[in-house]
Amino acid sequence: MHAAASAALDAPCGSIGKIIMKTMKITKEFWLLAGIMAVAIFTRTYNLAAVPPGLWPDEALNGVQAIQEPLKIFYPENQGREGLIMALDKLSFDALGVSMFAFRLVPAIIGILTVLGVYLLALELFKPAFAKAMAGKEKTLALLAAFFVATSFWHINFSRINFRAIMLPMVLVYSFYFLFLGMRKKSWWPFVASGLVFGTGFYTYTSFRLAPVILFTVLFFWWLASKKENGQKKFFGHSLLMLLATFFTALPIGLYFLMGHMQDFFGRVGGISVFSQPNPLLAFLESLGLHLAMFNIYGDPNMRHNYSGDPQLFWPVGILFLVGFFLMLKRGIFNFKQKNWKEFLPYITLFIWFFVMLLPGALTYEGMPHALRVIGVIPAAYILAALGGVYLYGKLKIAIKNKAVLASIVVIFLVFSGIMPVCRYFCQWARNPETANAFSKDLVAMGNFLKTSPDTYEKYVIMYGGDLPVQTVKLIALENKNNKSIKYLWASDIDSINPLGPAFVLFMENNAADLQKLENKYPNADLKPWIPEAPSKLWVYFINQP
Repeated sequence: MHAAASAALDAPCGSIGKIIMKTMKITKEFWLLAGIMAVAIFTRTYNLAAVPPGLWPDEALNGVQAIQEPLKIFYPENQGREGLIMALDKLSFDALGVSMFAFRLVPAIIGILTVLGVYLLALELFKPAFAKAMAGKEKTLALLAAFFVATSFWHINFSRINFRAIMLPMVLVYSFYFLFLGMRKKSWWPFVASGLVFGTGFYTYTSFRLAPVILFTVLFFWWLASKKENGQKKFFGHSLLMLLATFFTALPIGLYFLMGHMQDFFGRVGGISVFSQPNPLLAFLESLGLHLAMFNIYGDPNMRHNYSGDPQLFWPVGILFLVGFFLMLKRGIFNFKQKNWKEFLPYITLFIWFFVMLLPGALTYEGMPHALRVIGVIPAAYILAALGGVYLYGKLKIAIKNKAVLASIVVIFLVFSGIMPVCRYFCQWARNPETANAFSKDLVAMGNFLKTSPDTYEKYVIMYGGDLPVQTVKLIALENKNNKSIKYLWASDIDSINPLGPAFVLFMENNAADLQKLENKYPNADLKPWIPEAPSKLWVYFINQP
């Protein structure tokens, strides 16, 4: 009896001991992840209102329409844009007021959540249920992948610009995280969550329209794995749940296109497609080659997207990416030959993800390579780099028996590969005059002048260069709630300017003929260069009407 009582007491004590040990392990992982997330938060929110140093008209249009035309499914202006980013901008403005910080906070939060999502996805992809070869290494791989994204110049940059493309990596990582979670747990709710997130992707960025290729590839090989385990019934039930959730979530935007707006669906294809070139196949191969080379050799030359020409991956991470890429091929081919479909899933997922998300760039023949169009490849690229990192660490562990030396090498690598891209962004790119020019600093100066000028004046803006440039001026001016209504006019409408009291007119370009036209109408106007940051821009300032 004493033995039985002792065993009864030992059982809960043993369980408690296991829980404590498990908690200790989780706590260690938790603090590492917390540190990575702290880095992600810092790099995406530090000095957010001032860096990037300006406001590009394409992103400014999102903010203006979020204020003036909120909650539309699709915005046909500027070649067509899905409406989710504008809805989020509206939410941020309502909560925090109209400001550059509130505007840029939206992509920053999305970027931070993406770092967490990369960790969760990588952890799920390489759990023993799918990758026995990675047993015991999946947490290290997931943490490393998240760290690489957290410190990535590429991802930091777009996490601080209000382009809707930043939502694409986030939607992809959570869609496939829930999908693989459902496969492993054989539970219905992750499939519904995956479908809801995947359906939301159609409201994010045009490139997402290629994501179903990834999804159906994964589902096909999961079906083969399920068939091998006699689990077809659950496969069809769970897949149906996921696809129905996707269908009903994406239905509103689908109906928008089908109900008389198909021209919006194809709006961004235009003349930049490789199919518009004299030799489409040659153009595609050239574009694909440049986009493959962007990771390690020559990256996006556009200063808005990159530090002009730098490889998209910092070179040590780029080397790990190449190792991971070839390791993916090797293990993928091995499992394919063995018809081990479950263990084939992580590798085919990364492979098809990488090349499908490269297509939005490879199928266009303009601005090559284009880091923004292929932003969806970021999670796959950094997970592959982490795969390469874990593999090389294993080799080093065998070669270097001294744990202190091995730990020193790892720490030096992590510090170096983490700090350098962040310094490249904040210390060099952000301070480069070319970056300010790439973000239209002259238009920002105009907007600031309008925002801070006395509210007692009537304000007119003479627009040039189409509908886009003025959006930067508009959004910054909207930060001042007390501003009287600003009138935005084309040069052909100068004759309609008839202020009742003190007023000034802002010319967005130094057009001598239009300036003379206004001077002829108001000979007592005081013509001055009012903006130190944009000395070539002239203002006509009316102190009093004659």
